[in-house]
Amino acid sequence: MDRIDYIFGTLSQRMSSMKQPCRAMPASEPLSSLIDKVNAAKQRYQPGIGR
Repeated sequence: MDRIDYIFGTLSQRMSSMKQPCRAMPASEPLSSLIDKVNAAKQRYQPGIGR
């Protein structure tokens, strides 16, 4: 077994042994707002666009 396989297996076991949260925390912002922020950041960092 490769080292990466061993590490991945160990990580998977740790994640599966963790307790699941009772309920998910509500998002503080709507998903559409977060998508808009990501799209705006992509526009700022596109090559060739002057500032």
